[in-house]
Amino acid sequence: MITKFVIGFNFFIIFYVFAINFVYFIQLILAIFNLHEYIEKLKYSDYKNYIVSDNMIPISILVASYNEENTIASNVSSILALQYPMFEVVVINDGSKDRSLEELIKNFDLVKINKPIHKRIETERVKAIYGSKTYTNLIVIDKENGGKADALNAGVNIANYPIVASIDADSILESDALVRVIMPFIEDRNTAAVGGIVRIANGSKIVDGRVIDVNIPKNKLARFQIVEYLRAFLIGRVGWDAINSLLIISGAFGVFRKDILIKTGGYAHTIGEDMELVLKIHRYSLDNKLNLRVKFIPDPVCWTQAPENLKSLRTQRRRWQVGLMQSLFSYKDMLFKPRYKHIGIFMLPYYWIFEMIGPLIELLGYILIPVSYFIGVLNLKYMLLFFSVSILYGIILSLGALLLEEYTFHKYPKPKHIIILSIYAILENFGFRQLMTYYRVEGILRYNKLKNKWGEIKRTQF
Repeated sequence: MITKFVIGFNFFIIFYVFAINFVYFIQLILAIFNLHEYIEKLKYSDYKNYIVSDNMIPISILVASYNEENTIASNVSSILALQYPMFEVVVINDGSKDRSLEELIKNFDLVKINKPIHKRIETERVKAIYGSKTYTNLIVIDKENGGKADALNAGVNIANYPIVASIDADSILESDALVRVIMPFIEDRNTAAVGGIVRIANGSKIVDGRVIDVNIPKNKLARFQIVEYLRAFLIGRVGWDAINSLLIISGAFGVFRKDILIKTGGYAHTIGEDMELVLKIHRYSLDNKLNLRVKFIPDPVCWTQAPENLKSLRTQRRRWQVGLMQSLFSYKDMLFKPRYKHIGIFMLPYYWIFEMIGPLIELLGYILIPVSYFIGVLNLKYMLLFFSVSILYGIILSLGALLLEEYTFHKYPKPKHIIILSIYAILENFGFRQLMTYYRVEGILRYNKLKNKWGEIKRTQF
């Protein structure tokens, strides 16, 4: 009985690996063409002239902050220095227990102001609103703790402008990011949301909230994550964007039409509020036959801190897995429904099969394939060939992402950067990838205990 199960599972693994690698290959091809088209468009774009144009759509930038005293001042400074004709920065202090609010008051000369709140989305109580004597476009909300989604909803309630951007308190935007990310809204009136690429700031030189010298970190965990992020964004999200099938906009940097945010009820109180919101927009669009689009732009760069210790990395990856599961469970009624078109017929099943339960299947594969060899149902050549092909394909994808980075935006200017990252693209398949799988399996098995816990990740000053 056990032998039959192991043999059956082996055949399933062969089919599963073939299927997921085929999807990754399609993503890679789509990403290559999509990035080429985007780069060609940039050659003839005069977007830099829009920096001083009075015709640009004004933007409200929301920064939800909880216990971010080490990074909040530099983050807000970098946002205030962005090159854009008209924008406001709304910082929401979500009941921080550290000195986040005091840091804001000290660095930006804040005073309490009377400002009406149009409460279109219910949130926890706002205790005070502050304005800056120095920066007229800076507002700080001090509210009772309600979580990131609640904080962002409070920001939406007070935002003055029709486009709302959210950025994490531990992240930094490049100076022209807003000009680039607003273009899809100008080019296509059906654009409801736009996500930008997120890159790892660890190791880079940052002065006054601006990245002035891109470098790679000395920390090995952070180097592995650079490769991961390039693969996820330059292949995964660029590829899905090409067929209007994007289901995730990173919570670190996302831009939305405020009217759509309000009509869909704002951010949900889940750990995966970024994916949940995108799914909600897709459903709202398809239910009402609005043809709204969710776009990804590969070059408005948001720099963020990556965890540099295993404890923080474990917390992050378990949280990502739990957030993914929460979103998929919330929208399971869209599965295989023709009215939800490619989102319901293809994308959601893909996320269920390959992203949600994929870590479990991968972990079982690592266990049962060697077991198959020891009980005599699998020969050594087959086992070694299987693992070699799987690892080789992972290496090809990671190296492909690095080549796309070099071809497109060339953010890592020194040849030694690419050499080092290429080495890590190979090494990640021998331990790091398996460890991330284990953390994600932990998230699956401990879902009920973790679904209401955000967890804390250690941050340092930029």
